[in-house]
Amino acid sequence: MPKVSSITRVLEIIEAVSYASKPLSPLELSQELDIPKPTIHRLIQNLVDDGFLTVDIGGGIIPGKRVRNLSVELWQQRLFFNERQMILQKLVDELKETCGIGIPYHMDMIYTNRAQTTLPLQIYLPVGAKSPMWCTATGKLYLSQLSTTSRMKILQGLPLDKFTKNTITDIDALNAELDRIADTGIGIDNEEFISEMVAVAVPILDKKQRYLASLYLHAPTIRVSLDDLLTHVPRLQEAAQDVQTLVYDLQS
Repeated sequence: MPKVSSITRVLEIIEAVSYASKPLSPLELSQELDIPKPTIHRLIQNLVDDGFLTVDIGGGIIPGKRVRNLSVELWQQRLFFNERQMILQKLVDELKETCGIGIPYHMDMIYTNRAQTTLPLQIYLPVGAKSPMWCTATGKLYLSQLSTTSRMKILQGLPLDKFTKNTITDIDALNAELDRIADTGIGIDNEEFISEMVAVAVPILDKKQRYLASLYLHAPTIRVSLDDLLTHVPRLQEAAQDVQTLVYDLQS
């Protein structure tokens, strides 16, 4: 068997941690990648020191800041950005309201694509803007996709500030809302982040049907209701599938 280089092992560790649905222990990584325990501990420590990996409060290994930054940059590659933008623009042309894509970044959601309505009254959240997870359609959808343990760790670390009278700040009530979203697969913001704005979101998944991003549609309540937006969910799901096809091509 040919000798595996240290560079290959490092990349395999980063890949395994990035793909994992939960934080991995050094022992799990050692067994999964067939790397001796002393070697895995040394490589993990080097990756933690360099910011590629980090250790969560439970001692599990998770992606670090440099891996998260890299994932955003890869997602924003110009070719795929433009192709996603074309999908969103077609949505806006049909639905007449603003559409976009948001991804989790640290403890926020960050908007990576956006196609703006041409109607006079608009809500402007530009590409690169960050929004809270617990009161947006994109963020609540992301939280709903997590395991119970991972979700609770994040919720306990969020400030849960109250932005509007509808913002859910009680963890038990928010968990119940996230359970409902997990059942439907539709993120909802009923004037919870910005007063007089409603939004819905559907997931964009990778080849293994894991959450990657949220595709959203939002609008002012003076023009449409939340129920109005929900009628567009099938069309949003079609567009999410189109974006997923781009992701599959990237992963091939």
